[in-house]
Amino acid sequence: MAAIGYVTRNGEGFKGQIRTLSIRTDVEIVPNNRRTNDVQPHYRVLAGGVEIGAGWLRQSETTGNTYVSLSLAAPEFGPRRLYANLGRAAGQEDDDTFAIIWNALD
Repeated sequence: MAAIGYVTRNGEGFKGQIRTLSIRTDVEIVPNNRRTNDVQPHYRVLAGGVEIGAGWLRQSETTGNTYVSLSLAAPEFGPRRLYANLGRAAGQEDDDTFAIIWNALD
C-alpha cells in the first residue's frame, strides 16, 4: 500500500498534502457538520476550496480501532475514484500525523 500524502490532526479535522508523481496539492479533511444520517460522510475532503471527496469513520474488524476511510474523485485522478484510509505514518512518533494510504485493490 502506497502513501499518497500526509495529514496532521487540525482540531476536529486534518490538514496536509496529497503528493503523487503528477499531483501536489494542499488538502483539508473537515468535519461534515450537516450530517443527518448514517449514509452521509463524517468528513468532507477539500483541495484548494474544492470538494474532492468524503470520509467515513470505520472500525477495524481485527483491532477494533477507529479509522477514517476516504473516497476521492477529481479529473486529475482519472475516471475512477481513489479509495484510501488514514493510517499511522511510517516512522512517525507523532500521534497526530497520518498517511493517506491508497488502496489500489478497490
